[in-house]
Amino acid sequence: MPTVLGQNQYGKAENRVVRIVRDGDTHHIKDLNVSVALSGDMADVHYSGSNAHVLPTDTTKNTVFAFAKKHGIESAEQFGIHLARHFVTSQEPIGRARIRIQEYSWERIETSDGASRFIGAEDVKHSFVRKGQETRTTQITFDGTSWEVVSGLKDLTVLNSTNSEFWGYVKDEYTTLKEAYDRILATDVTACWRYTWGGDEERMPNWERSYAAARKHILQAFAETYSLSLQQTLYQMGSRVINSRPEIDEIRFSLPNNHNFLVDLEPFGLKNDNEVYFAADRPYGLIEGTVLRDGAEQRIPVDMTNL
Repeated sequence: MPTVLGQNQYGKAENRVVRIVRDGDTHHIKDLNVSVALSGDMADVHYSGSNAHVLPTDTTKNTVFAFAKKHGIESAEQFGIHLARHFVTSQEPIGRARIRIQEYSWERIETSDGASRFIGAEDVKHSFVRKGQETRTTQITFDGTSWEVVSGLKDLTVLNSTNSEFWGYVKDEYTTLKEAYDRILATDVTACWRYTWGGDEERMPNWERSYAAARKHILQAFAETYSLSLQQTLYQMGSRVINSRPEIDEIRFSLPNNHNFLVDLEPFGLKNDNEVYFAADRPYGLIEGTVLRDGAEQRIPVDMTNL
Protein backbone atom coordinates (compact mmCIF):
# COMPACT_ATOMS: atom_id res chain seq x y z
CA MET A 1 0.00 0.00 0.00
CA PRO A 2 1.46 3.45 -0.95
CA THR A 3 2.45 5.72 1.90
CA VAL A 4 3.00 9.46 2.23
CA LEU A 5 4.86 11.52 4.77
CA GLY A 6 2.75 13.26 7.39
CA GLN A 7 3.55 15.90 9.97
CA ASN A 8 7.18 15.81 11.03
CA GLN A 9 9.73 17.84 12.94
CA TYR A 10 13.22 17.52 14.31
CA GLY A 11 15.58 19.36 16.61
CA LYS A 12 17.61 19.17 19.79
CA ALA A 13 15.75 18.49 23.01
CA GLU A 14 16.61 19.51 26.56
CA ASN A 15 19.58 21.80 26.09
CA ARG A 16 20.48 22.82 29.64
CA VAL A 17 21.88 26.34 29.61
CA VAL A 18 22.87 28.33 32.69
CA ARG A 19 23.56 32.04 32.13
CA ILE A 20 25.35 34.10 34.78
CA VAL A 21 25.25 37.90 34.65
CA ARG A 22 28.10 39.38 36.67
CA ASP A 23 27.11 42.83 37.88
CA GLY A 24 30.24 43.57 39.84
CA ASP A 25 30.14 41.44 42.98
CA THR A 26 26.43 40.78 42.50
CA HIS A 27 25.57 37.89 40.21
CA HIS A 28 22.25 36.96 38.59
CA ILE A 29 21.37 33.49 37.30
CA LYS A 30 19.03 32.09 34.65
CA ASP A 31 18.72 28.29 34.40
CA LEU A 32 16.82 26.97 31.36
CA ASN A 33 16.03 23.66 29.71
CA VAL A 34 15.50 24.50 26.01
CA SER A 35 14.02 22.18 23.37
CA VAL A 36 14.06 23.16 19.69
CA ALA A 37 11.75 21.58 17.08
CA LEU A 38 11.94 22.60 13.41
CA SER A 39 9.70 21.69 10.46
CA GLY A 40 9.37 22.68 6.83
CA ASP A 41 10.59 21.31 3.50
CA MET A 42 11.91 18.03 4.88
CA ALA A 43 10.41 15.45 2.50
CA ASP A 44 13.71 14.50 0.81
CA VAL A 45 15.50 13.56 4.01
CA HIS A 46 12.67 11.14 4.82
CA TYR A 47 12.23 9.70 1.32
CA SER A 48 15.83 9.52 0.10
CA GLY A 49 18.03 10.38 3.06
CA SER A 50 19.25 13.62 1.46
CA ASN A 51 20.36 16.06 4.16
CA ALA A 52 20.47 19.06 1.79
CA HIS A 53 17.73 20.87 3.74
CA VAL A 54 18.73 19.66 7.20
CA LEU A 55 20.28 22.01 9.73
CA PRO A 56 22.08 19.62 12.12
CA THR A 57 20.54 19.27 15.54
CA ASP A 58 24.03 19.89 16.93
CA THR A 59 23.89 23.31 15.29
CA THR A 60 20.61 24.08 17.01
CA LYS A 61 22.25 23.16 20.31
CA ASN A 62 25.18 25.47 19.59
CA THR A 63 22.77 28.26 18.67
CA VAL A 64 21.08 28.02 22.05
CA PHE A 65 24.36 28.54 23.87
CA ALA A 66 25.60 31.24 21.50
CA PHE A 67 22.35 33.18 21.84
CA ALA A 68 22.59 32.94 25.64
CA LYS A 69 25.77 34.98 25.29
CA LYS A 70 24.77 37.13 22.32
CA HIS A 71 21.28 38.16 23.48
CA GLY A 72 21.36 37.25 27.14
CA ILE A 73 18.29 35.78 28.84
CA GLU A 74 15.97 38.57 29.88
CA SER A 75 13.10 36.10 30.15
CA ALA A 76 12.32 32.61 28.91
CA GLU A 77 9.78 34.06 26.46
CA GLN A 78 12.14 36.67 25.01
CA PHE A 79 14.92 34.10 24.62
CA GLY A 80 12.57 31.71 22.82
CA ILE A 81 11.42 34.50 20.49
CA HIS A 82 15.03 35.23 19.50
CA LEU A 83 15.64 31.56 18.72
CA ALA A 84 12.41 30.98 16.79
CA ARG A 85 12.91 34.06 14.64
CA HIS A 86 16.50 33.08 13.89
CA PHE A 87 15.75 29.54 12.71
CA VAL A 88 12.81 30.52 10.48
CA THR A 89 14.39 33.59 8.90
CA SER A 90 17.95 32.26 8.43
CA GLN A 91 17.17 28.86 6.86
CA GLU A 92 14.89 28.83 3.80
CA PRO A 93 13.74 25.17 4.13
CA ILE A 94 12.60 25.77 7.72
CA GLY A 95 9.04 27.09 7.78
CA ARG A 96 8.16 26.71 11.44
CA ALA A 97 10.04 26.68 14.73
CA ARG A 98 8.72 25.60 18.11
CA ILE A 99 10.78 26.46 21.17
CA ARG A 100 9.85 24.88 24.50
CA ILE A 101 11.54 26.13 27.64
CA GLN A 102 11.46 25.12 31.27
CA GLU A 103 12.98 27.58 33.75
CA TYR A 104 14.33 26.53 37.14
CA SER A 105 14.35 29.25 39.75
CA TRP A 106 17.12 30.06 42.19
CA GLU A 107 17.19 32.38 45.16
CA ARG A 108 20.03 33.87 47.12
CA ILE A 109 21.23 32.10 50.24
CA GLU A 110 20.53 34.16 53.34
CA THR A 111 22.28 33.57 56.63
CA SER A 112 21.00 33.92 60.16
CA ASP A 113 21.35 37.71 60.22
CA GLY A 114 18.84 37.99 57.37
CA ALA A 115 21.37 39.20 54.81
CA SER A 116 23.34 37.40 52.12
CA ARG A 117 26.35 37.12 54.39
CA PHE A 118 28.42 34.37 55.91
CA ILE A 119 29.53 34.92 59.49
CA GLY A 120 32.99 36.43 59.49
CA ALA A 121 33.00 36.96 55.72
CA GLU A 122 32.20 39.78 53.35
CA ASP A 123 28.79 40.09 51.67
CA VAL A 124 27.92 37.06 49.57
CA LYS A 125 26.00 37.94 46.43
CA HIS A 126 26.82 34.89 44.36
CA SER A 127 25.44 31.98 46.41
CA PHE A 128 22.06 30.48 45.47
CA VAL A 129 19.73 27.66 46.43
CA ARG A 130 17.28 26.04 44.02
CA LYS A 131 13.71 26.94 44.87
CA GLY A 132 11.71 23.90 45.79
CA GLN A 133 8.65 25.31 44.10
CA GLU A 134 7.23 25.31 40.61
CA THR A 135 8.95 25.00 37.25
CA ARG A 136 8.21 27.82 34.83
CA THR A 137 7.36 26.81 31.25
CA THR A 138 6.93 28.49 27.88
CA GLN A 139 6.42 27.48 24.26
CA ILE A 140 7.08 29.90 21.39
CA THR A 141 5.92 29.02 17.88
CA PHE A 142 6.76 31.06 14.77
CA ASP A 143 6.02 30.26 11.13
CA GLY A 144 7.53 33.33 9.53
CA THR A 145 4.31 35.32 9.84
CA SER A 146 2.39 34.55 13.01
CA TRP A 147 3.55 34.08 16.59
CA GLU A 148 2.06 32.09 19.44
CA VAL A 149 3.37 32.32 23.00
CA VAL A 150 2.00 29.93 25.62
CA SER A 151 3.57 30.18 29.06
CA GLY A 152 2.82 28.60 32.39
CA LEU A 153 4.03 26.62 35.36
CA LYS A 154 3.94 23.11 36.75
CA ASP A 155 4.42 21.40 40.11
CA LEU A 156 3.13 24.33 42.14
CA THR A 157 1.94 22.44 45.23
CA VAL A 158 -0.80 24.15 47.25
CA LEU A 159 -3.05 23.12 50.14
CA ASN A 160 -6.03 24.55 52.02
CA SER A 161 -6.51 22.88 55.41
CA THR A 162 -10.17 23.98 55.58
CA ASN A 163 -12.82 25.94 53.62
CA SER A 164 -13.41 22.98 51.32
CA GLU A 165 -16.40 20.62 51.09
CA PHE A 166 -17.54 17.81 48.80
CA TRP A 167 -21.10 16.55 48.99
CA GLY A 168 -24.31 16.25 46.96
CA TYR A 169 -22.66 14.11 44.28
CA VAL A 170 -24.19 11.22 42.33
CA LYS A 171 -24.30 7.92 44.23
CA ASP A 172 -24.76 4.43 42.85
CA GLU A 173 -24.22 0.87 44.09
CA TYR A 174 -20.43 1.30 43.89
CA THR A 175 -20.22 4.58 45.81
CA THR A 176 -18.52 4.31 49.21
CA LEU A 177 -17.10 7.83 49.58
CA LYS A 178 -18.55 9.71 52.52
CA GLU A 179 -19.66 13.29 52.09
CA ALA A 180 -17.23 15.84 53.50
CA TYR A 181 -18.17 19.21 54.97
CA ASP A 182 -14.70 20.22 56.11
CA ARG A 183 -11.81 18.68 54.21
CA ILE A 184 -8.26 19.32 53.07
CA LEU A 185 -8.00 20.53 49.46
CA ALA A 186 -4.56 19.96 47.96
CA THR A 187 -3.24 19.87 44.42
CA ASP A 188 -0.14 20.28 42.25
CA VAL A 189 -1.04 23.08 39.87
CA THR A 190 -0.07 22.74 36.23
CA ALA A 191 -1.24 25.71 34.18
CA CYS A 192 -0.50 27.22 30.79
CA TRP A 193 -1.84 30.45 29.37
CA ARG A 194 -1.92 31.90 25.86
CA TYR A 195 -0.87 35.48 25.24
CA THR A 196 -2.67 37.76 22.81
CA TRP A 197 0.67 39.10 21.55
CA GLY A 198 1.00 38.73 17.79
CA GLY A 199 4.52 39.98 17.12
CA ASP A 200 4.26 43.76 17.55
CA GLU A 201 7.53 44.65 19.29
CA GLU A 202 6.08 47.84 20.76
CA ARG A 203 3.20 45.93 22.37
CA MET A 204 5.24 43.03 23.69
CA PRO A 205 4.25 42.16 27.26
CA ASN A 206 6.68 42.40 30.10
CA TRP A 207 7.10 38.64 30.34
CA GLU A 208 8.63 38.57 33.82
CA ARG A 209 5.98 40.83 35.30
CA SER A 210 3.16 38.99 33.56
CA TYR A 211 4.32 35.60 34.83
CA ALA A 212 4.63 36.86 38.40
CA ALA A 213 1.17 38.41 38.24
CA ALA A 214 -0.50 35.31 36.77
CA ARG A 215 1.11 33.14 39.45
CA LYS A 216 -0.03 35.56 42.16
CA HIS A 217 -3.63 35.53 40.95
CA ILE A 218 -3.66 31.71 40.77
CA LEU A 219 -2.45 31.46 44.36
CA GLN A 220 -4.77 34.17 45.66
CA ALA A 221 -7.82 32.62 44.01
CA PHE A 222 -6.94 29.21 45.45
CA ALA A 223 -6.56 30.65 48.93
CA GLU A 224 -9.65 32.88 48.82
CA THR A 225 -12.17 30.49 47.25
CA TYR A 226 -14.47 28.59 49.62
CA SER A 227 -14.48 25.44 47.55
CA LEU A 228 -17.39 23.05 47.04
CA SER A 229 -15.43 21.25 44.33
CA LEU A 230 -11.97 21.39 42.79
CA GLN A 231 -13.68 22.30 39.50
CA GLN A 232 -15.06 25.43 41.14
CA THR A 233 -11.60 26.36 42.38
CA LEU A 234 -10.14 25.78 38.90
CA TYR A 235 -12.65 28.15 37.35
CA GLN A 236 -12.04 30.82 39.97
CA MET A 237 -8.27 30.64 39.44
CA GLY A 238 -8.67 30.93 35.68
CA SER A 239 -11.19 33.75 35.91
CA ARG A 240 -8.93 35.71 38.24
CA VAL A 241 -6.08 35.53 35.73
CA ILE A 242 -8.21 36.40 32.68
CA ASN A 243 -9.99 39.29 34.42
CA SER A 244 -6.75 40.75 35.79
CA ARG A 245 -4.38 40.29 32.84
CA PRO A 246 -5.55 41.78 29.51
CA GLU A 247 -2.58 40.23 27.70
CA ILE A 248 -3.90 36.71 28.41
CA ASP A 249 -6.93 35.27 26.55
CA GLU A 250 -6.91 31.62 27.60
CA ILE A 251 -5.62 29.53 30.50
CA ARG A 252 -5.69 25.76 30.90
CA PHE A 253 -5.27 23.81 34.15
CA SER A 254 -4.47 20.24 35.07
CA LEU A 255 -5.14 19.67 38.79
CA PRO A 256 -4.67 16.31 40.49
CA ASN A 257 -6.79 16.03 43.61
CA ASN A 258 -4.20 15.06 46.21
CA HIS A 259 -6.45 13.14 48.57
CA ASN A 260 -6.03 13.42 52.33
CA PHE A 261 -8.24 10.93 54.14
CA LEU A 262 -9.17 11.12 57.82
CA VAL A 263 -7.61 8.25 59.74
CA ASP A 264 -9.96 6.12 61.84
CA LEU A 265 -8.53 6.40 65.36
CA GLU A 266 -11.51 4.85 67.17
CA PRO A 267 -9.79 1.41 67.49
CA PHE A 268 -7.25 3.19 69.69
CA GLY A 269 -9.84 5.00 71.79
CA LEU A 270 -9.00 8.33 70.17
CA LYS A 271 -11.24 10.94 68.51
CA ASN A 272 -10.03 12.36 65.22
CA ASP A 273 -11.47 15.87 65.02
CA ASN A 274 -10.15 16.70 61.52
CA GLU A 275 -6.59 16.56 62.77
CA VAL A 276 -4.87 13.39 61.51
CA TYR A 277 -4.94 12.42 57.82
CA PHE A 278 -3.48 9.80 55.53
CA ALA A 279 -1.94 11.44 52.45
CA ALA A 280 -2.58 9.12 49.49
CA ASP A 281 -0.42 9.64 46.41
CA ARG A 282 -2.45 7.36 44.10
CA PRO A 283 -4.90 6.85 42.65
CA TYR A 284 -5.96 10.47 42.46
CA GLY A 285 -8.75 12.44 40.88
CA LEU A 286 -7.60 14.54 37.92
CA ILE A 287 -9.49 17.74 37.15
CA GLU A 288 -8.71 19.56 33.91
CA GLY A 289 -10.29 22.56 32.28
CA THR A 290 -9.83 25.73 30.26
CA VAL A 291 -11.02 29.26 31.06
CA LEU A 292 -11.37 31.72 28.17
CA ARG A 293 -11.98 35.40 27.74
CA ASP A 294 -15.52 35.78 26.40
CA GLY A 295 -15.31 35.62 22.61
CA ALA A 296 -11.78 34.16 22.54
CA GLU A 297 -10.96 31.00 20.60
CA GLN A 298 -9.81 27.92 22.49
CA ARG A 299 -6.42 26.96 21.08
CA ILE A 300 -4.33 25.40 23.85
CA PRO A 301 -4.22 21.64 23.24
CA VAL A 302 -4.61 19.20 26.11
CA ASP A 303 -1.02 17.97 25.86
CA MET A 304 0.34 21.48 26.41
CA THR A 305 0.12 20.85 30.14
CA ASN A 306 2.88 18.24 29.68
CA LEU A 307 5.53 20.82 28.78
